Amino acid sequence: MDNFVEPFAGSLAVLLARPSGHKRRAETINDADKFLANFWRALQAAPEEVARWADYPVVETDLHARHAWLVQIGMKQLEKLDADPDFYDAKIAGWWLWGINSWIGSGWCSGNGPWKVVDGQLTKIGSNGVNRQLPHLGNAGRGINRKLPHLGNAGRGINRQLPHILLDYMYALSNRLRKVRVCCGDWSRIVTDGALSYGSSIGIFLDPPYSDDRRMQNLYNEDSNTLSKYVREWAIQHGDNQRFRIVLAGYEDEHEMPNSWRIHAYSANRSYGSNKNPTSQNNENRHKERLWFSPYCLNPEPKLFQ
Repeated sequence: MDNFVEPFAGSLAVLLARPSGHKRRAETINDADKFLANFWRALQAAPEEVARWADYPVVETDLHARHAWLVQIGMKQLEKLDADPDFYDAKIAGWWLWGINSWIGSGWCSGNGPWKVVDGQLTKIGSNGVNRQLPHLGNAGRGINRKLPHLGNAGRGINRQLPHILLDYMYALSNRLRKVRVCCGDWSRIVTDGALSYGSSIGIFLDPPYSDDRRMQNLYNEDSNTLSKYVREWAIQHGDNQRFRIVLAGYEDEHEMPNSWRIHAYSANRSYGSNKNPTSQNNENRHKERLWFSPYCLNPEPKLFQ
C-alpha cells in the first residue's frame, strides 16, 4: 500500500505489526488522547529521556501521586501540543508509559475518577479526578521493567545507566516512527478526501470504541454507540472506492455490513479481570471479535497487510 491511515491509533499495535519489508511511503495515525500524541512525539525526539522517566519500580503510592499529577497538571501542559509542533514533554511521556504498565484495566489518565490533590492531599471529592486502585500485580509486578523483546542495538551505545533492553526498545520505536505523521483530534479529520488523496492504494484501519451495550459500562468517555455508528457509515459509504482497503473492527453483531464485505472471526486474549472471573462479560466478548474487509482488500488471511 502507498498510504496507511489509522484514525484510532491507541497503542499503535496495528501500525507496529506491519511487515518490516512493506512499502511505507506515507503513514498517518490519530488519537484523541493528547497523552498518546505527546508520547510518540517525545519518543521520536528524545527516546533516551523518555526511557529514563519510564524506568521506575512499581510503587502504589507513586502510582496515585503520578496519576493525579498527570491528570491535573500534565494534561494542562499538553495543551501546548496544538500550538507548538516542536513541543513535547519527556517526563509526562515516561510517566504515562510507566503508569500504563502498572495499572489494571482501563481508565489510566481518563480524568473521570473521584480523587484529586487538594492542599497537598489526595482527596475524594466526586468527579473530574483519578481512580485509585492497586497496581497491576500480575507478571511479578514488574511494570515497565517486565521483559521486552530484543529489537536490536539501534544506537544503544555503551555504559548506559538504564537497562539496555529498555533503551533498545525506545530507540527501535523512535526509528520506526520517524516518518509517521501523528495527529491528535477527531478521527474524521484524517479520512477526508484531502487527507486520503495520496496513493493508488490506501489502507485504512478503523477500530472505534465498541458500542456500550456490547462492552462493560463506562469504559469510554465518548458516546461509543454514536461514534461506532458514524464510523460504520463512513466505511460503508467509501467501501466501493477501488483505492481504499478498509478494515473495520468490532463485535460479531455490532456492524451490519454489505454482503460484498468479507468477515474474519478471531478470539482476543483473556484480560486480567477475566482470568479471575471466567464468566465475566469481557471474557465472553473476547470470542466475538470480528474484522470486516472492504471489497478491494486483498485476501485478509493469514496476514492483514498483503
